[in-house]
Amino acid sequence: MNYLRRRLSDSSFVANLPNGYMMDLQRPDPPGGTPPTSSTPTSSTPSTSTPASPAMERRQPPGQAAEQPPHTPPPPAKVAAPAPSAAKAPPTTTTGPAPAPAVTAAPAPSFGGGGGGFLSSFSSVVKSAQLAQNVAAAAQARTAAAAAAAAAADAKPVVRKPKILLVIDGAHTDWAKYFRGKKLNGEYEIKVEQAEFSEINLASYVTSGCMVDMQASRGATKVVRSFRPDFVLIRQHAYSMTPGEDYRSLVIGLQFGGVASVNSLLSIYNFCSKPWVFSHMIKLYHSLGPEKFPLNEQTFYPSYAQMGTTPTLPTVVKMGHAYAGMGKIKVESQQDFQDITSVVGLAGTYATSEPYVQSKYDIRIQKIGGNYKAYMRTSISGNWKANTGSAMLEQIAMTDRYRVWIDSCAEMFGGLEICAVKAVHGKDGNDYIIEVMDSSMPLIGEHVEEDKQLITDMVMTKMAAVLLGVNAVPQPSSVKTTQPRRAQAGVRSTSGSPAQSAHSSPQRARSASTSPSQAFQPGPLPAPGPGQPAHKQAPQLNKSQSLTNTFTETLRGNPTDDEAKAETIRSLRQSFASLFSD
Repeated sequence: MNYLRRRLSDSSFVANLPNGYMMDLQRPDPPGGTPPTSSTPTSSTPSTSTPASPAMERRQPPGQAAEQPPHTPPPPAKVAAPAPSAAKAPPTTTTGPAPAPAVTAAPAPSFGGGGGGFLSSFSSVVKSAQLAQNVAAAAQARTAAAAAAAAAADAKPVVRKPKILLVIDGAHTDWAKYFRGKKLNGEYEIKVEQAEFSEINLASYVTSGCMVDMQASRGATKVVRSFRPDFVLIRQHAYSMTPGEDYRSLVIGLQFGGVASVNSLLSIYNFCSKPWVFSHMIKLYHSLGPEKFPLNEQTFYPSYAQMGTTPTLPTVVKMGHAYAGMGKIKVESQQDFQDITSVVGLAGTYATSEPYVQSKYDIRIQKIGGNYKAYMRTSISGNWKANTGSAMLEQIAMTDRYRVWIDSCAEMFGGLEICAVKAVHGKDGNDYIIEVMDSSMPLIGEHVEEDKQLITDMVMTKMAAVLLGVNAVPQPSSVKTTQPRRAQAGVRSTSGSPAQSAHSSPQRARSASTSPSQAFQPGPLPAPGPGQPAHKQAPQLNKSQSLTNTFTETLRGNPTDDEAKAETIRSLRQSFASLFSD
């Protein structure tokens, strides 16, 4: 019995058994106890044993069911073996009820040698299930890999939503062409929406930001759109004393919606009052001193009632908040000052007065990002306002003195990316700072297109930093100063002696009270040789350059000869005033 139990516990031995053999072994014993031991069956006692198991009968051909293999006898502990005489005798037919229902009942758990076979069968079933599961998982993985490969082959590039840039400027400049083809960080396109303050309206929300409604006219076409701007470039004044040109509420709406801009909305709102800006310039005057920051004297009157005291005459009275020389009056007598006081009272606004400076020329220093330029504007028509009538504009060298002015003013209101400083160079040889302009400043000179491109690059850098968190590291070459072309000619013509070179070099010989035209005076022309003509043919220049060269050459003579200069200016005024007329 122990041998049979060990054999039945062997999984390999049980696996080689015929089908159904273990089921027969696991059947319970008949309820009658021990089967009869008689070798001769009787008609009254039904036989409880079968000559062979049903499985063996199914496997053997008919007629040989009584013959069983000698090496596979059933275990005597479970099923009683038939007698030797009964193995060869035909089975006895009985008429009583068959005991099949009792024999074929649900098999009960076996506690003998058949337990190992049951566990082995259960283990083989589990192994088969695991094998089938692994095959199914491998097939599913192959299917998923094939689907992923097909999806990668047919995948389209991800289309990102473009960033909307609102440019508040007039129609004289098409800013869309400067941003065309450019992408933020190489991923996001820029969609430019351009309109004036008078053509937009907006509503701002805490959660959803700012929604802008635009109704602009482009020629004969009326453009109506609604959008949410991601960034704003403001190139227009937000406030003016002109009726209907107060757009400070739109600036507040953009700030309420959390829209970033150039310059900042904080600075745009602060620049809506010129006396307010001048008060911050007074702080720079006290911190830097009059030598580094020569601010012009100015008096503020909240209303006409405080204008009873006559200032130093002649004086310039500025009414309210205006631009381009509007609301600016030159007063030379006390009676005229009283008259202008009544005008200020009728306008119902504040006013300022500042001493009138007899100027030789106006100075403008501008800064766009890290680019600096300086210009000199000289009136030809004789008007005390250099921006009125005929004037001559010339680019001059950017000195350290000018850089201190513009860098100091660029720190106001949290930083100004685009700004300009206006000053007056008087006949007394001193400079007087009179005004600071923000991003709404006009672009002048021969480098207007370059300045527009500089503004475009600076706006893209700012948008990438604000919207994408990409901080571009400024290169050393990006902070540069555009020097005039005439400065190179002046240095080149005075390279003969150290004294002449020091006299003409703008970096070493220029002082605070030196005229820019004197700083860039070329040296005396060499005398023509015996075989050379007295005058060479001048190169082909445009009208502005030819007039600039003519005016500069008139200053080559004795600098103290004021009468000759005045006569030359008068002749130039008569000859070329039409070139600069408005």
